[in-house]
Amino acid sequence: MAEKSQDLSKQEKAIIDNEDDQLKPTLTTNVGQVEELDEAGIFLREHNFSQAYLAELLEDKELNKKIIRRIDWTLMPLLCGTYFLQYIDKQALSYSAVYDLFPSTNMSSNQYSWLASIFYFAYLVAEWPASYLAQHYPTGRVVACFVFIWGSIMLITASCHNFTGMAICRFLLGVFESVITPCFMMIVSMWYVKAEQPSRAGTFYCFNGVGSMTGGILFYAVGHAKGFPIWKIIFVLCGGVTVLWGILLFFYLPSSIMSSRAFNPEQKALLIARSQTNRTGVYNRKIKWSQIVEALSDPQVWMLFFFTLLNEIINGGIANFGKLIVKGVAGGDPLLATAYGIPQGAFQVVFVFSGPWLASKFKNSRTIIMALYLCPTIIGATIMWQMPRSNKVGCLLGYYITGSFVASLVLALQLPATNVGGYTKRVTATAFVFLAYCVGNIIGPHAFLAKEAPIYQTGCKLILACAAGQIALALGLRALLIWRNRQRDNLAVEAQGSINLDIEADDADLLNDLTDFQNPKFRYAS
Repeated sequence: MAEKSQDLSKQEKAIIDNEDDQLKPTLTTNVGQVEELDEAGIFLREHNFSQAYLAELLEDKELNKKIIRRIDWTLMPLLCGTYFLQYIDKQALSYSAVYDLFPSTNMSSNQYSWLASIFYFAYLVAEWPASYLAQHYPTGRVVACFVFIWGSIMLITASCHNFTGMAICRFLLGVFESVITPCFMMIVSMWYVKAEQPSRAGTFYCFNGVGSMTGGILFYAVGHAKGFPIWKIIFVLCGGVTVLWGILLFFYLPSSIMSSRAFNPEQKALLIARSQTNRTGVYNRKIKWSQIVEALSDPQVWMLFFFTLLNEIINGGIANFGKLIVKGVAGGDPLLATAYGIPQGAFQVVFVFSGPWLASKFKNSRTIIMALYLCPTIIGATIMWQMPRSNKVGCLLGYYITGSFVASLVLALQLPATNVGGYTKRVTATAFVFLAYCVGNIIGPHAFLAKEAPIYQTGCKLILACAAGQIALALGLRALLIWRNRQRDNLAVEAQGSINLDIEADDADLLNDLTDFQNPKFRYAS
C-alpha cells in the first residue's frame, strides 16, 4: 500500500505541474481511497482524463452516435449468437422428446419432468459462484470457457442411454449455462446508458425466438433422418456448433471497457463517461460485503425476486411441455408438431423485441410494460385451458401468444443492473434475482401432470395465477421506485434549492464505487 501511495503521489504531482495540459484532471479522490475507486476511475487517473474532459466528450452528439454504432457491432453479434445457441441447446431436450428420446432411453414422463428441473437445480447451485468468477476474473474469458464446456457436454449427452446419464449431463449443462444471462445483463449495463439498455437486452433476448424458429426448421429436417436416433443427431449438431462458438468468444468478447482491444484510450474515455451517467459504477473486482448485505435488504431486489419467480414458474411449464401440448393438437404427429411450433418463435421475437423497445422509447415506462405484456399470457393460457383441441387454429394461437410474458422477464432481469448502484451490489442483486429464475423453472414443469395431457389444466391455472401476481408486483414496484425518486428530489431541493443531476467536473463520487443508497444523485428507472 505504501508503494501504491508513493506512485500515486508522484502521479498527482506530475498532474499539478502540467497545468497547461488540455486534459488536466480535477479529481479530488484522496490517496488513501484508491482501493475504493471503480476500475474506470483508475483508468482515468492513469491516462490523465479529467471529468471536465469527459463532460466535453458527452456534449459531442456525433461522436456519441459513432461510438454507439461501434459498440453495437462489437458486442451485439456476440451476445445475440450466444443467446441463440443457448436457447437451442437448452431446448434440445424438448425437441428430442417430440421424436424418439423416450423409447431410446426408456424414460417416463415423470423422469422427463425431473430432467427439466435438474437443469435449474444446477443453475441454482452454480449461478452465484459463476457470478463471482465473472467479477473476479476477466468476464469475457469466463463466459467463453463456460460456453466451450457446455458445448462439450452437449456432445457427451449424445452417448447417454438411460435417465441417469441424461440427468448427470443435464445437471452439468445447467452449471455451465448459469453464467450467461447474469453476465450479459451486467455487460449491457456497463456499455450502454440507461435509456439504451432495455432495447439492447431485448435484442439479444429475442434471439430465443430466432432460436426457436431456426431450431424448429432445422429439427424438422433432422426428423426425416433414417438409421440413427434423431435425438442424438440433435445433441451432436448443437454441441459441435457451440464448441466452435466458445472458441470465437474467447478471442473477441471483451471483458470490460478498459481491457477491450477494439477501442483506443480516447474512445474508452467516452465509453466510461457514458457509463458514469448511469451512476451505477463501471467495473470493480473487489468483493464488498457491505454491498452484499445492502442488496439482500433492499425491498426493490426482493420484489424483483418474486416477480421473476412467478414468471419462471410459467416458463418452466411452457418451455418443457409446450411442444407436447402442440403435439396433442397435431394428433401425435412429431413432424407436424415441430412444424406447428415454428411460428411460436416468430411471436416471441415480436414480443421480446417490442416490449424493451417501447421501454427505451418512453421514459419510466418499464414497470407499466412489464404489467401490460402479461395480459396476452392470461388470454393465451385461458384459451389453451378452455378451447377444444378440435379447434386447432384457436389452440395454436393461444399457445403462441402465451409467450408474451418473456418480454416482462427481460425488463425485470435488466432492472437490477439499471437500478442498483455499486458493482458488488449489482452483481449480488442480479445473482439473487436469478436464484428466483432457477427456482421458478424447477417448480413449473411439475404442475403439468401426465394424467392431464394434452390439456394440462392444472398447469394452465397456475399460469393464470402467476401472471396475475406479477401484474400486482410490477405495479407495487413502480410505486416504490417513484416514491424513492420523490424523496431524493425533495431532499435535493431542501439542501441545494434545486435538483441537479448533471455530471460535473468536481463530482468525485463518479469515481467511487457507491451504491444507489449512498449516492444522493442516483435516480431509479421505473
